[in-house]
Amino acid sequence: MKAARKILSMAAAVVVLSFVTFLAFAVLPGDAAQARLGIDATPEQVEALREEMGLNDNIFVRYGRWAGGVLRGDLGTSIRFRCPVSDLFKQMLPNTLLLAGLAFLIILVLSFPLGMLYARYPGSIGDRFGVFLNQTFMAIPGFFLGIIISVVLGIGLKLFVPGAFVSYDEGIGPCLEYLFFPALSIALPKVAMTVRFLRSALLTEKQKEYVRTARSKGLGEWEIIWKHLMPNALAASVTFLGVIVSEIVAGSIVIEQVFGVNGLGRLLVSSVANRDYDVVQALVLYIGIVVIVLNGVIETLVQKGGENE
Repeated sequence: MKAARKILSMAAAVVVLSFVTFLAFAVLPGDAAQARLGIDATPEQVEALREEMGLNDNIFVRYGRWAGGVLRGDLGTSIRFRCPVSDLFKQMLPNTLLLAGLAFLIILVLSFPLGMLYARYPGSIGDRFGVFLNQTFMAIPGFFLGIIISVVLGIGLKLFVPGAFVSYDEGIGPCLEYLFFPALSIALPKVAMTVRFLRSALLTEKQKEYVRTARSKGLGEWEIIWKHLMPNALAASVTFLGVIVSEIVAGSIVIEQVFGVNGLGRLLVSSVANRDYDVVQALVLYIGIVVIVLNGVIETLVQKGGENE
């Protein structure tokens, strides 16, 4: 029953999001018919195309037609590329998913060992230096970090060629090799945030009675951290990691532009600049659905964890 209510709540949120998205672009200045025909079209030609495209219909009729098309997999037609929006998604979505997945993997690989290390030696020189690094990386915007990585690692050390993106269909290995650097730009600020949160959670758990009991049984500090502290700290970190994933989805928009990654983020920026509203609507809806679904899954996991306790 709770699962059904959660699904209905998420579905309602998606419906509201889709209507607000459609309404926002419907009231923006600009005309899809004019954009398709060009500035040389006569008013009569523009009006005829508006009638053909249904732009003169009531806003609710237009929304119902668009929403029905979305449910059937028809996201509209790109004015700029002269092709279905769904074809653009199929072409660019894998690159964005690979970038986001690689960034999240880097976060997991770096965050948990560092968080445990700092919690093992709180107040040490290494811990204080780690806190300083965390604050530094948290303060650096992702796009600026991307520029630094491009200049230092790309142009300076020649570890990769900035802008020479290799798509997944040209080879998954070369694609991941190039995506590692934009993924690093996304991940490092999130690593700093995750390490700080995990360190705080572990130190909080360290003050509890069961830790003193474990020490009295002769368990070593690393064994206590790994077997006792980490499971409890991870339970508190699930919600935080969900927020991080949502931020990765949003952060990839700018990073794709910096590194020339042919993904959905770069497509969104170029489509906004070219008033390709069908593409922008579909991308905004996609990002919103990802965030809504992630939040729903996280809330469910947290609730189940609370019930198990």
